[in-house]
Amino acid sequence: MEFKLVKMEIPENANIIIGQTHFIKTAEDLYEVMVSSSPVVKFGIAFCEASGPSLIRAEGNDEDLKSVAIKNAKAISAGHTFVILLKEAFPINVLNAIKSCPEVCSVFCATANPVQVVVAETEQGRGIMGVIDGFVPKGVETEEDIKTRKKFLRNIGYKL
Repeated sequence: MEFKLVKMEIPENANIIIGQTHFIKTAEDLYEVMVSSSPVVKFGIAFCEASGPSLIRAEGNDEDLKSVAIKNAKAISAGHTFVILLKEAFPINVLNAIKSCPEVCSVFCATANPVQVVVAETEQGRGIMGVIDGFVPKGVETEEDIKTRKKFLRNIGYKL
């Protein structure tokens, strides 16, 4: 077995969601989840099939995001994984609906941070072992950091 570290491409002002699923209709069902979760979200989805023709299936309503999702899925190349890139919404707007999709087994990350995917490769194929999401903590928040956090959440409309 060999481990590989795969860096994800995340366009400016975009977020990425990476997960594992189990069925050929995943790309279409995740498309429906995305459009029904937010009327303004722009997104691209890529899903790596794990059997049969073993193709990367793709959907989306933004060709640039769809193209980068395909590029990221190819880089991971692990069966039954999906990559969603989104703009004009945050993962918090769609994550519960994604996790409720009958095909979805798990979600590895949902972030705008730099992401590295830890992939194991055997003679059979590849699998995601985990993700590295962002950076290590630099310390514990101070009273000023708490104020800044609370102000930020109110500025983007997630708190009153």
